[in-house]
Order: sequence, then structure tokens, then C-alpha cells
Amino acid sequence: MTIYVDHTHLGRPVTGLERITIELFSQTALAPLDIVPVTAQGTRQMVMRQTIGLPWLLAGSRALLLCPGFPPSPLLRPFASRVLPYIHDVFLATRPADLNHRARLYMAAPFRMALRSYPRFLANSRDTSGKLAALCRADSDITLYRPPVRNVFGLNTEGRAQRSDGALRLVALGTVEPRKNFLAAAKLTQALEALGFPDVKLDIIGRNGWGGDWQTLNAIPGVTMHGYQPEERVRELLMAADLFVCTSQEEGLGLPLLEAQYAGLPIVAPGAAIFHEVLESSGVFIDPADPKAAAMRIIALLTERHWRSRYVALNAHNIARWNALAGLDRNAVIALIAGLARHKPPVSRHGRDQHFDD
Repeated sequence: MTIYVDHTHLGRPVTGLERITIELFSQTALAPLDIVPVTAQGTRQMVMRQTIGLPWLLAGSRALLLCPGFPPSPLLRPFASRVLPYIHDVFLATRPADLNHRARLYMAAPFRMALRSYPRFLANSRDTSGKLAALCRADSDITLYRPPVRNVFGLNTEGRAQRSDGALRLVALGTVEPRKNFLAAAKLTQALEALGFPDVKLDIIGRNGWGGDWQTLNAIPGVTMHGYQPEERVRELLMAADLFVCTSQEEGLGLPLLEAQYAGLPIVAPGAAIFHEVLESSGVFIDPADPKAAAMRIIALLTERHWRSRYVALNAHNIARWNALAGLDRNAVIALIAGLARHKPPVSRHGRDQHFDD
């Protein structure tokens, strides 16, 4: 059985969605399985192939389709037994107010339909798996497929433990939109300033998404909006920082938090379950809704003896822990996909093979 993988969303600036596809659904990642990527050039072709092209492929063949990016098109519903979606988070179903009109139409509605229809899913974390189980069919199978964490930005901890204290520098990473809640990170920065850190700075790396947060943040003293940056510049900003800050209202995983640990940075994150799952004892947990208390938690960290070297060690341990779990997941997922491919579900009522030119 042919195993198609939806790569139509690749070719855009690489954010979490694209990075997961590259890390988990490439030919190398899925070896020894033999996959056929379905690609696209530009947004228009991406939409056409996701909406019509992928259903056409399955209608004319016995193929299996992996969907690691966008939710499956409604036209894929008749082939649900041969489609395996990867679930990054469930906010498309649970936080409609955090979506722009395009996401509500093109992503949220198909996502809700898939939850009601599909017999199996892959999930990026235990937290996502649990939330998904509460929303999908009771008989759906959910398999964990956590991504390994590579040092994608070429970070290192050289000199980190010996760095002298100076102006406090925070860094945050992600698309600037309401769900990421960067306004809370800015308020945390202001609280630190009020509590004795007059030169504290916040660097925000990420493209301008929807909503008005970018304009508001850009007007706050001490906050620098860097926009989308190449890996080399991201590396410079992470290496220059003292703390990595996440104040997101909801994440399915939060891969940048793990990636930033290669720099030895303490990771400040909300106390939600997903962040405890990802960071365990290496995390610095706060309530983003209480900037003063969050600032005091950070100040307590900064007064600890040898705090920099402590987090270098904690981060290295956590990355090793996470990657060991990801390795176990990969073996299980390879076995799952191979089993589905061998099963050969009944041929579509359309009869003969009709391959979509990708």
C-alpha cells in the first residue's frame, strides 16, 4: 500500500507546524517505511491539494494518508479508515475566540468533523492525548508521537555558567497572536523593572499573526519586536538572553521551550499540565495572570547560588529524558503505520487507481 504524507504546507516560513512535519514525517524520520510526499507551491496550490487533491488520491487507490499539518479536508471523511491525522493541540475546537476568521472556516470546522469521524489519531503529548480523548469518538485509538528535540539553532552552553550578572534579558519565541499572550510577558517585564531591574529587556521573536498585539507590544518600552528571523539570528538572541519566557494561554507541546534548553536557559512557563509534562523539574513555573508574583518567582531564582550552572545541568537532563521518550514513540508509530499499510482496507468504490500528480 502506498503511504502518502501531506507536505503541502512545507515551503512556508518554518514554524512549529512545519518543523514537526520535517522532524517526524520525512522519509528519514519514517524509515524503513517508504513514503510519498504530496507537495505544493504557494498557498493557492496548497489549498487545492489539501481540499481536493488528497481526497482524489485516496478515492482512486488503496493508499494510506498521513496528515501531520492541517486538519483533514471534509472530503477525506469517506476514507477515514485510511487517514491518520497528527494532532498538535485542540484549541481549534476549544478556543474559537483565539482564531481569526480564516482559521475558523478552513481549519476549525474540518478539525471538529475529524474528531467526530476518525478512528485513530497521533498526538504530540500526553496532555494533548487526554484533551483529544475527551473530544473524539469513544472508540478512537490515540497513539503518542512526541518529537525528538534537536539543537536546531546551533546553541551551546559554553560560558553560560560563568556569565556575570548585568542587565536582565528575557526572550520569547512564537507567532504574535492573542493565544501566545505575549502581553503577559511584557507585563512581567514591567513588574521586574518595578521590583529593581531598571534595564530589563524583552526580545520577542516571531512573525506578526492576527490581532492587535503586535502594535501594543511595539509601543512598550523595553520590548523589542524582531519579527520572523533566520536560524542564525534566533541563535544570537537566545545565546544573549538570561531567561526564556513563555506566557501562552494554551499549547499542545511548546517545542521551542525544549529547543531553547540547548542554550542552558532557565525556561519560565505557565503552571499548566503541558508545561509540567515537557519541562518537569527543569521548569520555572508562574501564573502569567499575576505579573508581580511571577516577577518575584524569577527574582527568587536569580538569588539562588550558581543558578546558571544549575539550569545548564537540569536542561541537559530534561532533553535526554524527552528524547528517550520520543524514541520509544517512534518505534510504536512505525509499527502502527506498517500494520495499517499491510491491512489494505477495501478499495474505493471508484475502482481503478487514479494518482494525483504531486
